[in-house]
Amino acid sequence: MSRSLRRGALAATAVVFSIASLAACGAGQDAQTLQIKPDNAAATKGEIEVQNALVITQGQKGEKGPAVVSATLFNSGTKAQTLDGITLPGGKGKVTLKPAEGSGKVTVPALGSVVIGGKGNASAVIEDGAATVRDGEVQKVAFQLSSTGGIELEAFVVPATGMYAPYGPTAAPAASPAAGATPSGTPSGSPSGAATGAASGSPSGAPSGSPSHSAGH
Repeated sequence: MSRSLRRGALAATAVVFSIASLAACGAGQDAQTLQIKPDNAAATKGEIEVQNALVITQGQKGEKGPAVVSATLFNSGTKAQTLDGITLPGGKGKVTLKPAEGSGKVTVPALGSVVIGGKGNASAVIEDGAATVRDGEVQKVAFQLSSTGGIELEAFVVPATGMYAPYGPTAAPAASPAAGATPSGTPSGSPSGAATGAASGSPSGAPSGSPSHSAGH
């Protein structure tokens, strides 16, 4: 083999190794990206696409309280649609939808999107989440749109920890005191401070300083 042919063969080999190295590097980056971004449920029907659908439970195992549905809905159409409801086929939980502001239905704007879950966004609360869904399971979720109709997918059920914490449900509300019970810190009988107010001539809990003193400033 001539020197020129040998040089050509070596150069070609070097190019092949360079491409292989770059491909391996790219594959490694993709693998890391996939580990960071979980493969959440997504589905498309007509002009509506549902992405990153999840069912998020309370952060602590066994903790009672509501769960939520979290997702992003995209509308590629030129007309807005309303999200008329979210249901859990085969489940018993009732899902309550609320827009980010005010009352009424959640709207998916034309050529836009709406986020469900997280602070400042629309919400979809599963009232008895602890009894309806369990962490680690896959739950069917159906989104009902005004024009597109139903879009059903299977969403992972995850606890509100780590990256999911900002989108999880709030804690279950504290139980109201029983009728006739005395609030903590208040003596039974007459309202707190009533006797003192009567003796001093001023209502109990009034701001420090008399009105005339304040007006003088």
